[in-house]
Amino acid sequence: MLPLSILYQDEFLVAIDKPAGMIVHPGREPEGPEWIAMKRLRDQLGQRVFPAHRLDRPTSGVLLFALDKETCGRAQRAFELRNVVKTYHAIVCGNVPQRWICETPLRTNPEDEERSAKTSFERLAVTIEGFFPADPTLVLSLLKVTPVTGRFHQIRRHLLEGGRPIVGDFRYAGMDRSFELGEVLGTGTRMLLQSKVLELDHPLTGVPLKIEAPMDAEFAKCFPAPGE
Repeated sequence: MLPLSILYQDEFLVAIDKPAGMIVHPGREPEGPEWIAMKRLRDQLGQRVFPAHRLDRPTSGVLLFALDKETCGRAQRAFELRNVVKTYHAIVCGNVPQRWICETPLRTNPEDEERSAKTSFERLAVTIEGFFPADPTLVLSLLKVTPVTGRFHQIRRHLLEGGRPIVGDFRYAGMDRSFELGEVLGTGTRMLLQSKVLELDHPLTGVPLKIEAPMDAEFAKCFPAPGE
């Protein structure tokens, strides 16, 4: 089993590049420890770790842990107060606008009251027709996504609201389309959403931190670097 990729570490914090398919901490359903980030990192470091926030199981990228309860509480408070800038990358079908903002309120359950939600989107790149030989009409856009709030599946639902669900998002894009695109792109069952950057002041020292994950390998199949 390969070790988790560590993006940042000091005596108080550690950030990993979470693989897609891995849950953050143990849930209600039994899981092998290899699929639980908290257990994998604990065993890798030989000490307890405490998740400062969470990512959906199919989302890859920057995931922050604290190495003690006090630091964890302070880091979690920063997330709650929206003092953390979170930047994601997502891939959707079609040539989308250069920039837009979605402020559609969201609720977690049908019986809940709607809560305010805001997400900013920016198109970073777009493919041309014919780029994917298996589907010459397919066009993809690579997005930079900045959620201001942190509602349940906010990015995924706001993109669905605009008619552009994330490629591989089985829940919101549908199973048939997700399987189809996975075969065309060679990305299998992956949802193409990555936690790309976390920016926050260190909860103990106050020093500004910017923790960035490298480009997800599955994203590179859709948007390869020049010369590749």
